[in-house]
Amino acid sequence: MLEHTVMKIRPYARLLTMLGDQLIKNERIALIELIKNSYDADSPWVKVSFKSFGDSFEILDDTRIVIEDAGTGMSIDTINNHWLNPATPEKRIRKLNGKSHTQLGRIIQGEKGIGRFALLKLGKVIKVVTKTLDSDVEYVVEYDFSMFDEDFIEKIKDKSKALYLDELSVKLSTREPRTFVEKEITLGIHKIMRPACGTKIIVSDLKGKWSQTKIESVSRDITRLQSIFYDYKADKVIPNDFVTYFYVGKNYLRYNDRYLEDLKNLLDNSSVLRITNGEFIQSKAEFKFLLNGSPMVLNLEDPTLKGLKIFERSDGFGSFGDYLKKRQIDCGSFEFSFYIFDFSSQASPKFALDNKDKTIIRDHRVYLYRDGIRVYPYGEPDDDWLRIDSFRGTVSAGQFLSNDQVVGCVNITQSGNPKLKDKTNREGLIEEGYATESFITLIKLFLAYIRSKPYARYRQGLVDQKAHDIHKTELVKKEIEDLKIDLHDNKSALLKLTNIEKAYTTEKTYLVKRAEDTEDLAGIGLSVETATHDINSLMSSALSNIDGIIKDLMYGKLDTTELKKEMHSLRGMLSFIEAQLKDIQLLFKSTKQRRKKIRVKDIVEKIERIYKRVLTKESIICEITSSGSPLVANTTDAVLLQLLLNLFDNSIYWLKQTSIKDKKIKITLNGIDSCMIFSDNGPGVESEDIPYIFEPFYSGKGEEGRGLGLYIAKQLLARHDYSIELTQTKRDMILQGANFKVNFIQEGE
Repeated sequence: MLEHTVMKIRPYARLLTMLGDQLIKNERIALIELIKNSYDADSPWVKVSFKSFGDSFEILDDTRIVIEDAGTGMSIDTINNHWLNPATPEKRIRKLNGKSHTQLGRIIQGEKGIGRFALLKLGKVIKVVTKTLDSDVEYVVEYDFSMFDEDFIEKIKDKSKALYLDELSVKLSTREPRTFVEKEITLGIHKIMRPACGTKIIVSDLKGKWSQTKIESVSRDITRLQSIFYDYKADKVIPNDFVTYFYVGKNYLRYNDRYLEDLKNLLDNSSVLRITNGEFIQSKAEFKFLLNGSPMVLNLEDPTLKGLKIFERSDGFGSFGDYLKKRQIDCGSFEFSFYIFDFSSQASPKFALDNKDKTIIRDHRVYLYRDGIRVYPYGEPDDDWLRIDSFRGTVSAGQFLSNDQVVGCVNITQSGNPKLKDKTNREGLIEEGYATESFITLIKLFLAYIRSKPYARYRQGLVDQKAHDIHKTELVKKEIEDLKIDLHDNKSALLKLTNIEKAYTTEKTYLVKRAEDTEDLAGIGLSVETATHDINSLMSSALSNIDGIIKDLMYGKLDTTELKKEMHSLRGMLSFIEAQLKDIQLLFKSTKQRRKKIRVKDIVEKIERIYKRVLTKESIICEITSSGSPLVANTTDAVLLQLLLNLFDNSIYWLKQTSIKDKKIKITLNGIDSCMIFSDNGPGVESEDIPYIFEPFYSGKGEEGRGLGLYIAKQLLARHDYSIELTQTKRDMILQGANFKVNFIQEGE
């Protein structure tokens, strides 16, 4: 019979090193943890003093760091049962019992019960003086671990012994109040009355190295403990009811408040896009926000979002789109604000930034706040918690805005986002389950949308303005004519100017021809890429079938009946590929083809055959109708092929993003008015995109598109005096989605 012995877990003292010195990344995080304890204790302020350092910040015998507050202080019960015990669940239990607020109404930040061990990151000798308001004495807790190494190994004669946690001694004493008595103290430029309660911590036998620059950096960083952003929803500055004062010796280290004013001024006046009052509502799966003051709603089912690469990109949990279909997003609702800047030299004067502005902006990223208190290290200049720099470097730089040009904040709460938990080392969120991953992906998805739509429109507006200033107004030609008038009495100068004008005209003609040839080649490339998708797919299938036949011939008896079936299947595939290639081959004759009368319906049916497989796969019904005499265009096969390949490709793309059941494409050929209307019942073109859809390098598809298809189609048609437009008149709208009208009437007809 087996005997059972009950054993207890007895941790070694080196656990304190792991909880403090090794788990906490640096002194800044250690100080933040201690300061957050003061926040939870309802202190209105914290004073951090660096005392008795050498002239070059050498650590001397009397060097110490002092952290003191005017909080509620600790009772003897709190010291015995909570302060001295690692991982105390006191705050966690309070939250579970619905008591997550302090007496001042602050949301309790800590809950893991190890923040106090951040002291061990700072030094080995610690003295804690504390007093509650109703106590007649103040308590003094003293640690002295200076005789131990980091593993708490005690040397007795020639032997070494690893101590257990319960073998460490901590001295506790009581005394008459001398630290916490009501008296006037100076904090910064204020004289205030100190209450008879609070906690004071003195850390000596310091670790690490300090400098004036490091202290200033920590000081400035801790001023961002509470939000530095304006609360547009409440239309007020977010209250900062908790102030930290830093002293070096007796000198008050004043933080540059002007720095925050400069930042706020840049956010309000120099950002090209201001996304404020932002909120992701989990129950509705939608983003609500103000874009430069205009209200916007963006649902996760929006085709614009579903067309972004990140929506279907797998990040360890399958694609975001798949997860959205199968399960609910479980990170909870959250609020956000983002400010987008233009760092380029092409920025308009209103949004132009000098080097000082850029330095201030680069010092901030996207901050994360929980119940008004910052989650570190999010927001640091070198932190990429949204993995945007990583995505830009490994996938495509054009998918996202640079981290440098985005400043913002995301606000979560303990009650609304219970699955978003801090890591024990206070370095971000725990990546547990899908909550954190979905939370980060939602923010990235929104920022990808901002890059692909509103910011792209802004940039396109700059391009359009410059093009209008030079090309549309023929600025150079006008300047030459004005100069001719000024030089009419100077025959020699006038002759030279005339020669310059001729050279300019010749060069312009050459460059226009080069541009047209480039457009032809780009159009061919885009069209071939589109049309060869099914060819590549069929080629893969054909090669797989051939590989299978070869294996069967090598390792088995020949079954002529099955072989015949396989060969017939292969022939069908190759016949389809041959037909597709013959149609595509017409594209390569674009520079050699002469214009001729072409029945538009013949080309439409040819393109429909190219897309037959994908139309069937996506359950899209394609209908071709004619009225009047056959619609005829005096053009080339290549122009019509490129036009229709683009229109089919766009319609199929947007219909794939929708969840409607009866997906349709309808092509109406009107021989009476010599026009074609190409329509679908997809989401249509967003009103904000309409001015840009025929401009080069702007795509309504966002990062999925190149922004050349419709532009090239329009340019090719224009060379034949034809035109294409997005029609919005009820007379010409066949289906409720996008409706493009192509006019085949030439000037003079």
